[in-house]
Amino acid sequence: MRAWQVVRHGRPSDALEQRELATPEAGPRQVLVRASASVLNFNEVDGCRGRYVTVNPPLPYTLGMEVVGVVESVGEGAEEWLGRRVVATAAGAFGAHADAVVAGVDMVFDAPAALGDVQAAAFFFPFHLAWLGLFTRGRLEPGQTVLVQAAAGGVGSAAVQLAVVAGARVIAVAGGVSKTELCRSLGADVVVDHAVDDFVAVVDEVTDGRGVDLVFDGVGGDVGERSLRCVALGGTYMTVGFAAGIEAEEQPWVTPRQLCFGNLSVGGVMLSYTSFPDAARAATGFNIVPRAVGDEIHRSLTVLLDDGRIAPVVSEVVPFSSLPLALDAMEERRTTGRVVVTRD
Repeated sequence: MRAWQVVRHGRPSDALEQRELATPEAGPRQVLVRASASVLNFNEVDGCRGRYVTVNPPLPYTLGMEVVGVVESVGEGAEEWLGRRVVATAAGAFGAHADAVVAGVDMVFDAPAALGDVQAAAFFFPFHLAWLGLFTRGRLEPGQTVLVQAAAGGVGSAAVQLAVVAGARVIAVAGGVSKTELCRSLGADVVVDHAVDDFVAVVDEVTDGRGVDLVFDGVGGDVGERSLRCVALGGTYMTVGFAAGIEAEEQPWVTPRQLCFGNLSVGGVMLSYTSFPDAARAATGFNIVPRAVGDEIHRSLTVLLDDGRIAPVVSEVVPFSSLPLALDAMEERRTTGRVVVTRD
């Protein structure tokens, strides 16, 4: 099978090589997905650069988190998935940019029937993560105000749509005319072009100095620090990613003084599901969301999708051969929404 592997660290087009590998086998509670499409994530740029601590297997390794396709073989305990079209996260969160991908059953869901493979590839991760950040963890309610950073990206555009559907007031931050126009088209009430305006000042102005009930931040770094100033009394800052630079995930920046004087809450969310949360916590020290929560989120999202109230945002579809150049464009911030890689 074909696979794009990180063979050295550097710019994606320098770090990646397409190689022929043996088709992997599904182990217990795993499936093997014959891929029809995968999708690019910014942390894959960080993986190429060698600066992603969370997913950092030894070289060479096959890049990629998300895949859509049909399950062609299964391991013990995964028999029910055989033959189903699915969206999935590759086992270990790497290996998806290949013709065949192994995934653990806890991160496998039925692909929505209303979506073709390209749209389905762009659906799973952004909308699940946005739901977890906005509602499961952020507890956003109708009438509240949410500030969405990187609102024209895959996760950000999903968060804008879900917040609008929930009846919240949405302040969206993006950079450039095309990205801010996308945010407006998704229903954001206030759109800030961070290349022109200071979003902190805009938040103060449009909320009459009160601030926002929730910050949904997929950027981190300096943007995260400034976003903290936007949180209202009793509000919440929720971190969901580190597009400003993955090194921020290991750098402390919230001080006890900020928490005390801010009278606010700080939280985070990771999109990962498990059927055995207690065992996962004992083994890793991390709190993993129960699979049952993921099932309920997927059902809710599918209803909204079927009703036409949400839709994945796909900015570009590229052939498998063009994957490294597409990642270069992502590193240069030239993409919006999701970039889907088809199997040619």
